[in-house]
Amino acid sequence: MKSNTRSIILALLAAGGLTATTVASAAGESSSTYQRELAVCGHNQQDRAACIREAGAARQAAARGGLTSAPDYRANALARCGLQPPTERSACEARVLGSMGDTRAMVDGSVMGGGVIRESVTTTLVPVVPAPPPEPMPMPMRPMR
Repeated sequence: MKSNTRSIILALLAAGGLTATTVASAAGESSSTYQRELAVCGHNQQDRAACIREAGAARQAAARGGLTSAPDYRANALARCGLQPPTERSACEARVLGSMGDTRAMVDGSVMGGGVIRESVTTTLVPVVPAPPPEPMPMPMRPMR
């Protein structure tokens, strides 16, 4: 019985140590991200106090697991394309994903600059319709006598 109890205690201690290591690693990543974000404050176009507040808010959100990553944004955008009519769905996906098929997409600007402009150009070839045959010339009319 003592051997079983000792084994269970050792297993619990090992699991607790693994959990503590994982939490410390996540906290370390969060802290280093926070430090990088603070280093940018004062070197961008944003007010330093606002930058520090946002870095702190992002750190708290990350600790709660509330931050999302870019793949989530992509999945959300594609889900919105799913609501489009079938004839427009592929064009919507091309705009979201960038260049695809005969659609070319360009992004210009930045959030810090006031906005991002997305331009998408789709090239559509119009089928050539044969010209109708020329109409026959009408016969000249003879004057009446």
